[in-house]
This record gives sequence, C-alpha cells and structure tokens, in this order.
Amino acid sequence: MALTETGPLALPSGDGAGSPRPLGVFARPRTTHGWRSWVTTVDHKKIGIMYGATALFFFLVGGMEALLIRLQLATPNGKLLSADLYNQVFTMHGTTMVFLVVMPLGAGFMNYLVPLQIGARDVAFPRLNAFGFWCFLAGGLVLNSSWLLGHAPDGGWFMYAPNSGVQFSPTHGIDFWNMGLLFTGIASLTGAINLITTVLNMRAPGMSMFKMPVFTWMTLVTQFLLLFAIPVLTAAQFLLMFDRLFGAKFFDVSAGADPLLWENLFWIFGHPEVYIMILPAFGLVSEILPVFSRKPIFGYPFMVFSGIAIGVMGWGVWAHHMFASGIGPYSVAAFSMSTMLIAVPTGIKVFNWIATMWGGQVRFKAPMLYAIGMVAMFTVGGLSGVTHAVSPADTQQTDTYYIVAHFHYVLFGGALFVFVGGFYYYWPKVFGYFLSDAGGKLNFWILFVGFNMTFGPMHILGLRGQPRRVYTYRSNYGYEFWNMVSTIGAIIIGISFLVLMANIAIGYARAKRLSAGGPLTAPPDPWDARSLEWLTANPTPVHNFDRVPTIRFGLDELFYRKYREDEGGRLVRVATAEEVVEKGDRTDVHLPSPSYWPIVVAFGLPFVGWGLIYNLWLALVGGAVVVLGIFGWALEPSVDDEGGPLHPDHGQPPTTGESGAAEAPVEQEAALVD
Repeated sequence: MALTETGPLALPSGDGAGSPRPLGVFARPRTTHGWRSWVTTVDHKKIGIMYGATALFFFLVGGMEALLIRLQLATPNGKLLSADLYNQVFTMHGTTMVFLVVMPLGAGFMNYLVPLQIGARDVAFPRLNAFGFWCFLAGGLVLNSSWLLGHAPDGGWFMYAPNSGVQFSPTHGIDFWNMGLLFTGIASLTGAINLITTVLNMRAPGMSMFKMPVFTWMTLVTQFLLLFAIPVLTAAQFLLMFDRLFGAKFFDVSAGADPLLWENLFWIFGHPEVYIMILPAFGLVSEILPVFSRKPIFGYPFMVFSGIAIGVMGWGVWAHHMFASGIGPYSVAAFSMSTMLIAVPTGIKVFNWIATMWGGQVRFKAPMLYAIGMVAMFTVGGLSGVTHAVSPADTQQTDTYYIVAHFHYVLFGGALFVFVGGFYYYWPKVFGYFLSDAGGKLNFWILFVGFNMTFGPMHILGLRGQPRRVYTYRSNYGYEFWNMVSTIGAIIIGISFLVLMANIAIGYARAKRLSAGGPLTAPPDPWDARSLEWLTANPTPVHNFDRVPTIRFGLDELFYRKYREDEGGRLVRVATAEEVVEKGDRTDVHLPSPSYWPIVVAFGLPFVGWGLIYNLWLALVGGAVVVLGIFGWALEPSVDDEGGPLHPDHGQPPTTGESGAAEAPVEQEAALVD
C-alpha cells in the first residue's frame, strides 16, 4: 500500500495513506489532507502540533486576562474591573496559564520528539494519545464556557476551601473549573501511561536507558510525576464536586471539616506540578545548549540523576506553601529543610548548563538566546524560591507580590522562554522551513525586556507589602511607580507575542512563495545536531524513519555518525549530513489507522460535566455517547482493507535485548530493507 505524499508545506501526517475511501460518519478515513486528517489523526507528530497550536491559542487568552489584571493595577483605585470580575479574571488567568498553556506546550514537545529521539515509529498507544489531546481540548472548552454561561470561577487557581464552597461562591463558576480540570486530568493521565510505556518498551536497538537524550529522561520523570500527582488533585476535586453539587460536607467547617484538608491535597499535587511544568523545559534546554556550544552536555549522568532527584524530592516540599496556616513548628522545620535541599539538584543542572557553554564554540542563534535567557531567569526565580525555606521570611512574603515575582520567574522565565526557543529550533524539523533568525532575536530581546520590567518590580512591591489577589490599592501606599512599570512591561510582553505570530506568518508566506517552483524542505540536519530526531528528513516523514536505527555510538548518536576523534583528540568530520540523514522516501510502511472514536469519546465528556451542573438528563446523554464511543473504539478492526496489520512496526511487538533496549524483530528488519 503506497503512502500519499503531502505537499512541502503540509503538516506532517501519520495517518497512513492509500487511495481515499468514502467517508461515512463512523468510517475509518484514509486521507492525509483537510480537516478530517486532523480530527481523526493518531500520529504523534500531528498530535504534538495540535497541543502546541491549542496552547498558543490559550496563551493569547491567558495573556489578555493578564493584561486586564495589569491595567487594573496600573494606577491606584483602578476602575477597569470590579472586585468580582477581577476575581474571575485572576482565577482564569492562573488556571489557563498552568493547565492550558505551560503543561500542554510541554506535552506538545514530548509527543512530537520522544518517539523520534528513541528511534520509534510511533507511541505505544496511538489512539489513546489522540484521546488525551481531545480530552485536554474538551476540558479547556468547558472551563472557558463559564464566560458564556453566566459566571467564571472566582476562587483563585488554587481554589482554597471553604472559600470555594457554595456559601462563598454561589454561582456555577467553580463547578466549571472543577469539570474542566477533571477532563484535562484525564488527558494528563493517558499521556503519562502512553509515554512511559513508549520510553520503556520502544527504544531503538542498542539504546539503553543511559543512552537516551536528556529531554527523553526529563519526559520520563515528568510522566511518573503526572501518574501519581493527578490522582491526588482528582480526589480533591471529587470531594469539592460532591460538596457543591450534592450537599456533602467534606470542606464544611461548621460540620467539623478540617479547613486545611483542601490545602494539603492541593499542594501535594501542586508542588510536583511545578516540576511537571519545568522538567520538560530542563530537557529542552539540555538539547539546545550542546548543539549551539558544539560540545556534549556536561555531566550527563548528573543531569539525569538530578532530574530524578527533583522528581522524588518534589513530593516532600508542599507544605512550604502553608507556613502561614499554623501547621506547627515541627512541620515548618521539616519542610524548611526539604525546601533548602531541593535547591541542590536544581543547582547541579544550572552549573552543568554553564559548564556546557564554557569553552564551547558558542553560536548565538535565536534558539540559543532563549536557552541562555532561560538559564538566567530560572536562576533568579530559584534564588528567590530558596528564601521561602526561611519560614519567618516566608510567613511575611507568602501573601505578597514577592511570591508572584518568584513563580513567574520560574514558570515564565524558566518554561515559556525555552519553549519559544524550541519553536525556533524545531520549526524546520516540523514544517520543513525556517523561521527568521533575525525576527527570532528581535522577539527574544523584546520578550526579555518586557518580562523583567513586568516581574522584576514585583519583588520590590512584595517587600513593600503589596498583597496579591487584591483588586486595588490606595494612592498613599507607595505602590504606584512600580505598578506602572510592571504594566508597561506586560504590554511589551504582548508585543513580543505579536512579533512571534508575525514571524510565523511571514515565514509561512515566504516558504509558500519559494515552494512554487518545487518541493521546499529545510536542509538535512541544519543545526549540525546530535540526537536521533535529526536523522530523519525535514519535515519529518509520516513513518518517522526509513529504517529503525540501530544505536552504535551511544549518546549523541547522530553527531558521532558525522564526526570521529583523531589521534590528537580533535573532532574530524567523516560524513556529511546528506550522507547520514535519511531521505524519508519510504512508501511501504504500515501505520496506525486514523479513527473518529477518540474524539467521539472525549467530546461526550463535556456533556457529562454540563449535565452534572445543570441537568442530569444531559449528563446521561453525554455518558451514553462516552459508552458507545468506547464500544466503537474497542470493536474497531486492527487490520486494514488490504489485509496489512495497522501496528506501526508491521504488527510485530518489540523484543528486548541484553542491553534492555527495545530491538526490532528479525522479520521486521527484513521487511524494512529497501
């Protein structure tokens, strides 16, 4: 069965091909073009792109909410937002940026890159992967539908009880928050199961665990954190749902409930959540820095084990969010110590990144600027975070803008900086053409200035005592100047986002114009990279690899296929990129069949949520859609019309060699020979 080739500017597809078949509502489509190829795709690359595009849309939404907050606080006694509307905007901004922007941006990079970095043709469970994305989108739509259905959530993104109870928030806004995050939690859990299984079982022959790139390692740690953290939040949300919708008393203090129950549950999830957001960024910066420093990552084992240590120790620091809640001196002492200790593995990473650049042949391309900016901004955020380990200081800081400054330097300066750098780095891999490097550098400097103008002054405001979560302030408190500076910085951040969008639009238009004369693809291995994702053609073929690679040189496999050390220890090029990188022209690889069922099941869930809020009959309709979708999914055939198996590796499960790496069976390798 031949694969239909997509055009040079078409997004990569893993939908298989063959002659198009008539499409009924529940027929399994075999098309690589048009909207149906996106709705039905099970290709990890397309799903990664959809995560990224959707996260950018929600970034626009969350950024507009942030601008409203800053415009309200630009001057004393602001009148732009009422107290109630400010609470809604504040809650939605925090929730959107955490759950609908930073997490899915990481998920997009992980979905796209991990199979390529380990030499696999797909993830372990392609349809489950698609289901996870549609659950994420469904959750985001349910959450934001609160704006259209009367009242957005207003209890803060942390939703502390009993303030989140019906007594203090009688509208349905918090119910929308609850349902939306329950559905995004399903997406996170399915993604965790999928990527853990993929990494542990589908590595290329010869790739042991300690030959995996740092990004893949950080992905693995992140997925284990998700696997154990999301159920904690889900349990808390179920308790809150029963309180609000069915009259339970889990958080009713008048009925004897513990007012700290929600805080403990939320932060047991919430602090690992910080590392769920930042570890993928740690991995991404560990891929960019070596390439543009022309050096291997410094201290690879320390980078891996420090990431694992962060994942383990992240479970023991949650109560530093609660020092002002009266948890007692012994708890405060224990969590102060753990907060100090977790800075150690984080510091190891920072020093290893600096050592990677030290003495290297550094090339200051746009992706490198973002990577260096991330290291600098995250270090500032990390140093301010260490001050929270000093409980007397933390007790004074905890409800001030000092905390707002800290976590924005960690999450915006740490995660979002390098994710934007990842766009510039991986754009030719994904789409086959470059974004403007000059535009990327302009984008970086505008963002860098705007970011520091916005969040740097918040340290000063916090130390002067400005409380967070409050919608206005008086003119005689001395907050006016720095709030105005911060608001101007937020506007500059907005301009940097527009520059990014303009760079994408101009790059697309330019590539489309140049492609009129024939196929347009970025040159193979354009950055002189080190890891396996650049072994494939640009853009990535639908089948990933012409032949599943065998790892011969270990870490930095691609680099050492191009270079060798001579007797003097100097690197000598032995092969060009054209000689090493695959052509990407295989046409006989069977891939997983696209399916409507993941989106059918996922989009039954919002009706369950809306029904629980408004009318149980609607919930029953949504439940029926989910159940029928699951049955359709289960009964969907596993063999295509031509009798070929739909497994990406010809239906042959991977076997495990002595190294522990997944090895392709002999039959498969024979079938893949050109």
